Formats: sequence, C-alpha cells, structure tokens
Amino acid sequence: MKYVGVDLHKQIIVLCVVVVVAGRRQVAGRRRLCCRQVEQIRQFFGELGPFQLCVEATAAYEWFLELIEPMAERIVLVHPRKMRIIAESRRKTDKLDAQILAEFLAADELPEAWRPTPRVRAHRALVRQRDQHRRRITSVKCRLRNVLAHYNADVPYLFTADGHKHVSKTALSQADRFIVEQLWAALDFHRHQRHAVEWQLEQFAAEAALAEREARAVLATVPGVGPVTTEVILSELGDVRRFRSQNDVTQYAGLAPAVRESAGHRQTGGITKEGSPLLRHAMVELAWRLVDKTRRWGFLYEKLKARCGAKKAIVAVARRVLCVIVSLLKSGQRYSLAQEAIVS
Repeated sequence: MKYVGVDLHKQIIVLCVVVVVAGRRQVAGRRRLCCRQVEQIRQFFGELGPFQLCVEATAAYEWFLELIEPMAERIVLVHPRKMRIIAESRRKTDKLDAQILAEFLAADELPEAWRPTPRVRAHRALVRQRDQHRRRITSVKCRLRNVLAHYNADVPYLFTADGHKHVSKTALSQADRFIVEQLWAALDFHRHQRHAVEWQLEQFAAEAALAEREARAVLATVPGVGPVTTEVILSELGDVRRFRSQNDVTQYAGLAPAVRESAGHRQTGGITKEGSPLLRHAMVELAWRLVDKTRRWGFLYEKLKARCGAKKAIVAVARRVLCVIVSLLKSGQRYSLAQEAIVS
C-alpha cells in the first residue's frame, strides 16, 4: 500500500508518496504538478497502484477529491487546525508538508475532518451568499446615512418611499448627489440579488429529503427561529449525527470557552470563535430573542448576567440554546412549551 500526502494550493499540487518497509516509513517518490494539469494528475494516480490519500480541508479541495476518489482506496480529509505539527514547524515547505501528511497517514494518526455532502455544500453557498448581500445592504445604508448626516438630513424613515423623496429634495453638493445616487442604485441592486437568493433557497427547501423536512419541522417549533435562522442552522451544522457530544457542537460553533491547563491549574478565557461565524452570529441573535420573549431563557439570562455580566451571559445562553437545538434535531422531538410561558 502506498500513502500519498497532498499539499494542495490554488495553482500547484505537491505530492509525496510513502511506503512502509519492515515497519519503517520511506519516501518512494515526489511530484509537483500544476492544478490545471488535470490529465497528468489523473495519469500519475492511475499508474500508482493501490493507494490511500490525505489532503487538508482547504478552501478548494473538492474538485481534487472528485477527480481522485474513483481511484483511491481511502481518502482522508485532514483538519488543518488540528494538524499543528505543520503550522508550528520551523522548517515549513510544501515538500515537507506533503511528506508529514503522508507519514501520518501511514501511521493512521491524522485528525480527520468531516466532508460535507454536495447538498450541504450547495446549501451553504446559497445561505452565505444571502448573508453577503445582507452585509452589503447594511454597509450601503450606513454610508448613505453618513453622507446625509453632513447636511443634517438623516431621518429615521430614510429607507422608505417618503425617505427617498426627502433625499431628492435635500440640497446636496454635486459630488455628494452623485455618491448618493450611486449608493441608492447599489442598495436596490443588492436588495434584488438578496430576493433572488431567497427564491433559490425556497426552491432548494422544496426539494429536501425526508430527514431534512423533519429537521425543518423541528426547528419551526423553537420560539424565535424563523426561515433565516433555520437555513443557517441546517446549512452550517450539516449532519448533526456527526457530533458525539454537546462539547463537540459548541467547539464547532466557536462558542466554547478557551481553556488553558498546566500543573493542575486551570484557566478559562473567552470563546474560541473558531468554526462558522455565521452560525455563531445566528445563535447569539436567537439567544437575544429568546431571553426577551420566554420566561425560561429570560430567567437563565438574568441569573447569569448577575454573575458574569451581560455579554458573557448572552453567549452562555446561545451555547445552551445550540445544544438544545442539536439534541432536538438528533431525536426528532419538537420543542415543548409545557414548562415555559411566552411573554406577550
């Protein structure tokens, strides 16, 4: 059996082939190819014989795995953050990175990452695109308000039909008038694009399999969870069965506190903020809605707030809400309001 470590970049691929002889790992070959040399890549692996392959979960690995998967006996997607030996090495080159990956693969000691399914990848792409338009809309609105503030013309109803008329009647300099018109055009464009993405998400949801439809039905019973939060949770979490514990879920979302322990001394810090920032943001926003609308979560928030402050308290609530949601998705149970009253 041959073990291939792949250091994949946008333009080049660095390969290292390792074999095990008499219990010792030896380098059997190296190769450096351009990503555009698809036929040469296919030919190299086709002539390799039985092999296993590992590659780090970088931003653009899927095309490579789809190319190699029919020929490989096993493919390991490596968690890049957990592969610290490469990141912290003093001698870090593409050649050594590929060799280290191959040797760890031969020893079966690689930290494996989860590989999203094609549907999850498509779902994430649509949800993140909608979030990009949301961010751009917010940015354009802030710039518009900033321009009008220089003329004392910023009004609360600025982004309504009356607000548009108000801007058209406001005396602006020629340069600022040009900027405002461009910003209004950009705002209309991003709104139109966001609506187009939302339509695509509706079509996407209509094609969901039974398990996904059940998950959507479960999330619909959670107070404060609307269509946007539902799409974020489903796309960013993917298959919830892959999480073995609540700690795995909070670590994945970056909502777990950082821990440093040495010689029996344990110190906790702020949250790690690793994983999906979109999921983390959605859970914090959901936590704010829940503490405002429900007695159960509101009581928990006030209790934690008195002990550690508002910011830490809302993060702690978000962490617990995420664990509850994942538990519900795993079991298929609906959220129960039997012991909880909603504040009107």
